[in-house]
Amino acid sequence: MILVYVEDPSDELSQQALTFARGLGEELHAVVVGTESGGAGLGDYGATAVHVADHPRLDSYAPAAWAASVRHLVDGLSPTTVIGPGSDRGNEVLAHLAARLDQPMSANCVSLAPGEPATVTRVRWGGSLLEEALLHGSPLILTVAPHAVAAEGGAGAEASVEHFTPELSDADVLARVSERQSAASAGVSLGDANVVVSGGRGVGSAEGFAVIEELAGLLGAAVGCSRAVTMAGWRPHSEQVGQTGTKIAPELYIACGISGATQHMAGCKAAKKLLAINPDPESPIFASADYAVIGDLHEVVPAISHEIREAKGA
Repeated sequence: MILVYVEDPSDELSQQALTFARGLGEELHAVVVGTESGGAGLGDYGATAVHVADHPRLDSYAPAAWAASVRHLVDGLSPTTVIGPGSDRGNEVLAHLAARLDQPMSANCVSLAPGEPATVTRVRWGGSLLEEALLHGSPLILTVAPHAVAAEGGAGAEASVEHFTPELSDADVLARVSERQSAASAGVSLGDANVVVSGGRGVGSAEGFAVIEELAGLLGAAVGCSRAVTMAGWRPHSEQVGQTGTKIAPELYIACGISGATQHMAGCKAAKKLLAINPDPESPIFASADYAVIGDLHEVVPAISHEIREAKGA
């Protein structure tokens, strides 16, 4: 039996983890912690049972408490494998779980071949290479790399829902989320957008993003940026695309004035199509681009926006 840690039933990366686990051919259970939605819809992704952790101390995210909740099920169910989404929290919770069980953990896997030891293929170096490694331990503990598989429902099963109360100590909630601040948004989520328009150092300034925002508005797209931009203070970190930012998978990614460093490409490699705009014909991003425009973004981007307005009759 495989146990999958689910951040939220509506979370795409969690659905991808369930899809990955379902492909291994074992009975599938899911565990949900700290969400009011329970296990709604998880049967459609192959889960036959959903275990929902209930405890007053789970009202705010605390990685050690989340891991303690998952371990409660590991001790009771004895799964062969524990799988989680390759998100920040997914990796954090399963790392805590591995430490509690004194077992190794493998992060950002794209395949698993069970055995003694098991063989995993995982993403390394910001997505620039794949590593094949042996994974020991019982249970096997791993997370699934974002967008390694598509989230596929349609299993059509009804999952039973069982609530349980884990044992939590004061130490489990020493590190916890104490406050949440919502990022300012124009209404299009970066992680879910079908089109993303990003700017890099080549935009030149915070004010220079006006042309990026204009094009994004015309396309109904989200605005993104590179790490260099957030470090300069031009845009908030919530808009950063990259290994240490948001990993995206839009239908179209338009990268303006972005060189294409490995860290950035790790965040956008799942994009279906990449349009790169850069004045340097030797820029590394062109090696990954489906479409390339060699030119000054301050001329090219407004020209694209003008053509879109003309086509719309605006």
